[in-house]
Amino acid sequence: MIARALCALILASSLLAAPEAFAQRRRQAAAPPPPPAVAQHVTIMDGASGAILLCEDCDTPIPPASMSKLMTVLVVLEELESGRIRPETRFSVSEYAWREHGSSSGGSTMFLPINSQASVADLLRGVIIVSANDACVVLAEGIAGSEAAFVERMNRRAQELGLRTARFQNVTGVDDPNHMISSADLARLARHIIAAFPDYYRLYSEREFRFNNITQQNRNPLLGAFAGADGVKTGHTDASGHGLVGSAVLNDQRRIIVFNGLPTMASRRSEALRLMRAAFNDYAVTRVAAAGEQVGEAEVRLGGRRTVPLVTQSDIIIGGARGR
Repeated sequence: MIARALCALILASSLLAAPEAFAQRRRQAAAPPPPPAVAQHVTIMDGASGAILLCEDCDTPIPPASMSKLMTVLVVLEELESGRIRPETRFSVSEYAWREHGSSSGGSTMFLPINSQASVADLLRGVIIVSANDACVVLAEGIAGSEAAFVERMNRRAQELGLRTARFQNVTGVDDPNHMISSADLARLARHIIAAFPDYYRLYSEREFRFNNITQQNRNPLLGAFAGADGVKTGHTDASGHGLVGSAVLNDQRRIIVFNGLPTMASRRSEALRLMRAAFNDYAVTRVAAAGEQVGEAEVRLGGRRTVPLVTQSDIIIGGARGR
């Protein structure tokens, strides 16, 4: 009798607990999805004036991943401009470039064979279109003798351009705790390349690159997806997440966007499109005063005149959200 009573009690307890367990499972199943991935360290810049239209922690140095290859490319372009190298100049592929950054490295590569030679024109397209790490190292060694010597030139040129947050440790953007630059300075760097080297900048809009019978695609998610998009550089490492320096021209206006921190290529694409649409639709620039315009007067003490005119040396432009 006692055993029978205990069995009945256990059965009743199970039946009472079942609805609660079922409700818990339903509550778990109905939990909301995680929030969508949102870009970090966002800069939106007006290409014509350089005015920053949106800054979300844009002055904080970040790991830029391959976006720092913009500085690698700039040094190469200035070498071409000076005539010290030519597009047909050929550089040799060292064992270091092949072993550490070639086809077996797991990083972006243009599959340069060891001890082969490649032209500066092909190497430059490899860096710009498919982010080839081996091409970066071959260019650095060919121009400066070593990657370290080339990096010194990158840092020196960055300071000359006023990119005060830039601290480069390599030519590829692979993770290094001291390899940093802010998204705002990346935007300034991109703007400089666009303005100073328009002919070479067109390479950033090429959709694919074929070398050594291997065709690779440009990973810029804006190309072909946003009207007027023409560059510039993606980036991804564990420390940086997926990032982008992007640029587009719409109605004769250029915008530059920079961000990082996305978990996937898909989220980078959606955020790139969202931010570029916002760059044109939600933000604008206003010219407050033109160059040479008198904007006021200043009083003079102990002078021959009581006041002197205040005249702008250049256009005064401000940017921000529309309607504010």
